[in-house]
Amino acid sequence: MTQGLAIVGYGKMGKLIERLAPEYGFEVRARFSGANNSGAEGLSRETLGGSDVAVEFTTPEAAPVNIRRLAALGVRSVVGTTGWFEQLHAAREAVVNGSSGLVWAANFSVGLNLFLETVAQASALIAKHPEYEAWGWEIHHSAKKDAPSGTLKILAEQMKAAGYTRPISLSSNRAGAIPGTHEIGFDSLADTITLRHTARSREGFARGALQAARWIAGKKGFYEFKEILGELL
Repeated sequence: MTQGLAIVGYGKMGKLIERLAPEYGFEVRARFSGANNSGAEGLSRETLGGSDVAVEFTTPEAAPVNIRRLAALGVRSVVGTTGWFEQLHAAREAVVNGSSGLVWAANFSVGLNLFLETVAQASALIAKHPEYEAWGWEIHHSAKKDAPSGTLKILAEQMKAAGYTRPISLSSNRAGAIPGTHEIGFDSLADTITLRHTARSREGFARGALQAARWIAGKKGFYEFKEILGELL
């Protein structure tokens, strides 16, 4: 059965999601950009055209108000925008109060989320060896707004949660059209351990978001993508 999909943020990611949507059982029924959705004023039952789920890839300023509006309308959402995560609690409240559903992630790549788990496991092991110091580095295309990225911040949080409590030096670069590379390293006098994930294109992010959209359709609750990853496979 085909489900309705709204694309909130009709940039490169939005257009890629539109192209891939039929593979996941979706029909795109609405498209929103800054031109027709300033301050979420363009989102209504009429303009959403009966969409079951909205995929949101906009800006850190626009995402929170879009989330609240979609939740109030009872439309499930998948949010890939980063840079707004200090408002997660308010977003959760909006989703719960609207009896809606949402999946969020700093990065919807399945491979990157497996990388997060790998980094956490490595950090737990290396935390027991005080001679190793850690760093995190990432590079993205020059149009990316936030630096360090939400993904790099979450990687550092995962390391700390796994027991690596020593300082982690974080750095970022922005250049060209690079989809995204994240690296975590541990260094001692004796050797260096390096873990790296490199995205070849935006397609992995788009496919992960569409998998999440298919999963959240008809469900209620507030989820991080890594929480549901096992149910997608």
